Amino acid sequence: MPPDHPPIPSPKIGVLLTNLGTPDAAETGAVRRYLAEFLSDKRVVEIPRAAWLPILHGIILRTRPKKSAHAYGLVWTEEGSPLAAITRRQALALKDAFGPGVVVDYAMRYGKPAIADRLAALKAAGCERILVAPLYPQYCAATTATANDAAFATLAAMRWQPALRTLPPYHDDPAYIAALAASVRAAVAALDFVPDAIMTSFHGMPQRTLELGDPYHCHCRKTARLLSEALGQELIVAFQSRFGRAKWLEPATDLTLAALPAKGIKRIAVLTPGFSADCIETLEEIAIRGRETFVEAGGTDFACLPCLNDSGEGIAMLRTILARELEGWVAPA
Repeated sequence: MPPDHPPIPSPKIGVLLTNLGTPDAAETGAVRRYLAEFLSDKRVVEIPRAAWLPILHGIILRTRPKKSAHAYGLVWTEEGSPLAAITRRQALALKDAFGPGVVVDYAMRYGKPAIADRLAALKAAGCERILVAPLYPQYCAATTATANDAAFATLAAMRWQPALRTLPPYHDDPAYIAALAASVRAAVAALDFVPDAIMTSFHGMPQRTLELGDPYHCHCRKTARLLSEALGQELIVAFQSRFGRAKWLEPATDLTLAALPAKGIKRIAVLTPGFSADCIETLEEIAIRGRETFVEAGGTDFACLPCLNDSGEGIAMLRTILARELEGWVAPA
């Protein structure tokens, strides 16, 4: 190598955990910037730009950020956003999981740290092969695909591209179902009441996505069925986070919670298996507003069970599915 040749780091392999994203702060301005990026994604809002952008900038970004900032403020922690903090802890827990030649990092599709920035950092560190791992068990174009889009767009601007793999959905993976079942059993056993029923609440999507061929609804239903079999009991399945006037996947979580007490179900435990880490949708929408809805309808006991997060079960599951995708790049442990 010529003496004036720029230094070349030793070859490494990268693993980039990705999740949805979060504002930088629980403040109106930060939330507005975050929502502007999130809701401008064509994968997220699939209506013509000419019709959508005036609504987004003329109405939604003028009214929704203040309300959302209040919701974020209810769950914000000393580490900042729960989603970012937990994803960071997941990456740290996996730091040495795959050997000394594998670098594990994390990024957000919207907000910081950005996927483009962390991919560039991995490449600069010598990662010639990178596994991009969107932490969405159930595949959806509005989540998994847009995270992969961001990664591919980053590579499109690189002269020397690393080889890239992406983590497939793991909605029916035995390791995922087993981790969920163990987590639910432990969380329910720790409650000071015995639930009359257990509900699984998945993030909702417009009904149109199902009709266009998105497998998300089917993946959610299969996860719920397999988890029900693993737990040996029936589960109530619902979909949360409806937005706008379009028809969304049903049944709706809020309406279901409001109807249960009249049916004799007054003690409920809710889990959110579509989320790999607790976030505003679990900690505020379910644990706070969902509880209020249920109690106001006559419910007596309510529990929002934690996501897998960086629990022992959760990290062991991630090690298993990530190691599988690294086969051929990394020697089995």
